[in-house]
Amino acid sequence: MPTVRSGPRIGLTAQLAVLAALAVTVGLSPAGWLVGVGYGVVTCLALNQGLHRADASRLGPADRVTLTRAILVGAVAALVVDSFGRPAPVGLLVTVSAVALLLDAVDGQVARRTRTVSALGARFDMEVDAFLILVLSVYVAPTAGVWVLAIGAMRYAFVAAMVVLPWLDGPLPPRYWRKVVAAAQGVLLAVAAARVLPEPWTTLVLVAALAMLVESFGRDVAWRWRHRPTVAPEPVTVPPRLPVRALAASSGGSVHSDWRP
Repeated sequence: MPTVRSGPRIGLTAQLAVLAALAVTVGLSPAGWLVGVGYGVVTCLALNQGLHRADASRLGPADRVTLTRAILVGAVAALVVDSFGRPAPVGLLVTVSAVALLLDAVDGQVARRTRTVSALGARFDMEVDAFLILVLSVYVAPTAGVWVLAIGAMRYAFVAAMVVLPWLDGPLPPRYWRKVVAAAQGVLLAVAAARVLPEPWTTLVLVAALAMLVESFGRDVAWRWRHRPTVAPEPVTVPPRLPVRALAASSGGSVHSDWRP
């Protein structure tokens, strides 16, 4: 296993410090600690592996912003799990989520301005977004309905489907609407988590979020279906025509032409 680089180590240390701060201020159950620490360890190992594969020695400026977002998402995950056993501090949970969502608009700008855009940074950013959406959907589901989990699980279901349907895997053409939909999921789920709207309006917000997600994923699936690799049919080998004189000579017959008509 490659040596753990300083960036992921610092991230894990910061994650533990944030969890300790939550435990002191609002309290944190053993389940919350377990999820928070587990999330921090997995993030540390995955990020370290990504740096190793990219042959990078340290995180870029934008990656540090994304790592900060990841630490905040770990705090949200711990608070959500903690809410299963007692009322959650909704204000704190929504505030931390909002800061993580706001920083999502920062890391991309930092990457472009510092010219440090990378495949690792894009993947890291996407995974943090996806997990925050999953965590918020888990928090909202008990009051809004189990169907809300489809919002958080859709991206992971799409990745799992690639194992069965390999044509789903591969690059997609850039599409700004895809980024808008991804950002809207976190915002709309945070609004639902804040419980500032009447229940019918909250349901409408969540239905809109799911509809946008289905449309976006559906368009990507349709594009990949149209551009899926096809297997060319094997060429049929036609034996060459033999000179009739040679055939006749072998059969003892006479011929009047060199080749078959």
